[in-house]
Amino acid sequence: MFLKRLSLIPFFLFPLLTFAQVRAAAPLQVGGSFSQSEATQSSAAAQPAQSNMEDELTALGDMIRMRQFDAVVQRVNALVAQGRDTPRFNLYLAQAYEGLGKWDDCIYRASEVIAVAPTDSRGYTLRASCYYRRGEYEKAGIDIDKSLNINANSGRSITLKKMIEEAMTPAVVRPAAAVLPPQNIRPAAVKITAPEDLNKKLANIRWWLIYFIIIMAVVSVYIYFRYTPSSSRKTSAKKVDIKEQYNFIRQIGEGGMGKVYEAYDKVLKRRVAIKRVKPELVRSDYVREQFLSEARTVALLRHPNIVEIYTVIESDNSLYLVFEYVDGQTLETRLDIDGFVPFSEAKNIFESVCRGLHYAHAQDIIHCDLKPGNIMITDTGVAKVMDFGVAKKVVEGDNGARTVAGTPAYMAPEQQKGFMKKQSDIYSLGVCLYESLVGQVPWSVAGFDIANKRIVPPSKLVPFVPIEVDELLTYALKEDPNQRIQSIDEFWGILSRIEPLKEAPRPKHI
Repeated sequence: MFLKRLSLIPFFLFPLLTFAQVRAAAPLQVGGSFSQSEATQSSAAAQPAQSNMEDELTALGDMIRMRQFDAVVQRVNALVAQGRDTPRFNLYLAQAYEGLGKWDDCIYRASEVIAVAPTDSRGYTLRASCYYRRGEYEKAGIDIDKSLNINANSGRSITLKKMIEEAMTPAVVRPAAAVLPPQNIRPAAVKITAPEDLNKKLANIRWWLIYFIIIMAVVSVYIYFRYTPSSSRKTSAKKVDIKEQYNFIRQIGEGGMGKVYEAYDKVLKRRVAIKRVKPELVRSDYVREQFLSEARTVALLRHPNIVEIYTVIESDNSLYLVFEYVDGQTLETRLDIDGFVPFSEAKNIFESVCRGLHYAHAQDIIHCDLKPGNIMITDTGVAKVMDFGVAKKVVEGDNGARTVAGTPAYMAPEQQKGFMKKQSDIYSLGVCLYESLVGQVPWSVAGFDIANKRIVPPSKLVPFVPIEVDELLTYALKEDPNQRIQSIDEFWGILSRIEPLKEAPRPKHI
């Protein structure tokens, strides 16, 4: 206990030796108190409301250009109090907090901008600037790269990237210049008056005291973390008990990201599916923030052939994704039972899959993990694509998100190298169609040409599969994504023109 109290001494001494007073960052909320001197600057925010929201936004932009940052915050507060809220306020608030030096507030508002408009480079640039000023250069570098991927011509982003790279470059350590002993300094060579000499000595003493306090602060931090239990210094977070709203019924699946449960929503009186993400996947605060941003993006998808994400719940140790519950079975289960799917039925299933993927690609979202286990077939025969949990938001002109995610047997060659494109989903779609008709993925079929990556045509393995399907799958499974089918529309356009042959019963599990 004595050591803990001793560790606090430097923190009481340091303010006495600091000449400049630095105002602490405000909490992560709009508002806070304003000084009397700030009241004059914020007087523009007290003017009567503009005739419409566009006028208000124009006025806020003018205040930003005139550096009336406190006025911007107060004006937004007034508009929100009047019920005139809009997500576009987040951008102006982020710019205002950056100008005020409130880095935490700026990061919070910039993150809101990214969540609402992930293709707007300004949100990433603002957040990168705040991370840079807080000395968190790695986070700043990640955000500024994303900003430049969206807008490579942004002058501010280019300048900020150079500053971040210079800050992350280790400084060259040079030997200190030799200092001559006092007796070797000739009085005639140094002409210093008595007051200047005194000021110099006082400055040296001040810097030695600051150096001493820094050393003591480092020792104090070590003592604190060495002798304080980790449980007592855990950062407080909003605790959410998911069982207050949901009754967990049974486990219905498990994958690389976590376990899936059937549950009942006690508030909305409906069945849902809940995936508990493995804690080790989101252990880092930054990775958790990125995962939540992607999950919110995918949650915006609304389509009858996509399993909907209702909400994302965050607790101290876990993340939960709440999905629409679908009565039926996955295509993987169907293949386990029957061994294959007749072409006429497969064509109907993949029509639904193509419709769902076409909608997602139109929102610049790629699935990245399309496989039979992620295609749900309802009791009415409608297919729904699910588990966009590893989906990525892509930007036109980008080479892809450099993360290896997915299931190896269904991944395109470029995806295995960490480059994911819309054509990667088309490759996985072709593998799923092949497995549906044959009962095996192309790479496990006897006769697969490994050297030339040439598949065995499904019409030669299974009767009643039209020969036109061979050409479709050969085209969809090209190694080079530029030679592959380029869009979901093109894939379905070819498949839709293939007429089923008259099929006769055949044994299951061929």
